[in-house]
Amino acid sequence: HASRRTVSFEGIVLAEPDTEKARMSRADLITAVVLVVLGVAILYGSWTMPRLEARRIHPATIPGLVPGLLSIALIICGGLLGLRSIRTPSPGGWASLRAALFSAETARALAVTALILVFTLGLVGRMPFWAASAIFIFAFVMMFELWLTDTPHRLPVSLAWAAALAAIVSAAVFWVFQYQFLVRLPGS
Repeated sequence: HASRRTVSFEGIVLAEPDTEKARMSRADLITAVVLVVLGVAILYGSWTMPRLEARRIHPATIPGLVPGLLSIALIICGGLLGLRSIRTPSPGGWASLRAALFSAETARALAVTALILVFTLGLVGRMPFWAASAIFIFAFVMMFELWLTDTPHRLPVSLAWAAALAAIVSAAVFWVFQYQFLVRLPGS
């Protein structure tokens, strides 16, 4: 029976198709709930924004109009995704989703998320943008060259590569945005 076999693609063994569909159905249900909650929060925020009637702003140009419309679209899309996932039969979907959530790929995704949050909330604005970018790029390269890889590289090679990449890329990004696009970067 074709739906019970494992599928191999370039040496990578994927989950059984039925299990994969069940897992994705449960993941879609969680995503739908997050999208609806996010949409409701944005809709509330856009509804409570000042409408600037005292300045005789036209109702079609009020500040909360576009976020409000986008939040309604987010709520509708989240609701449709949730309905589809509820209607899809998914035996063993929660167990398969739980196994996927505690995998090496999830650890990598969480590490990237943590690095991005440290960069945006902790570094940018507290130091020059080029320095924050260099620290972020250096940490990102080191993390994926040494710790979050199946075949770690040698420390001296990784240090040299991360330092060179951080210096070149952060300088290039700073130069392009500051002097070519004329964007005033935080901390400059």
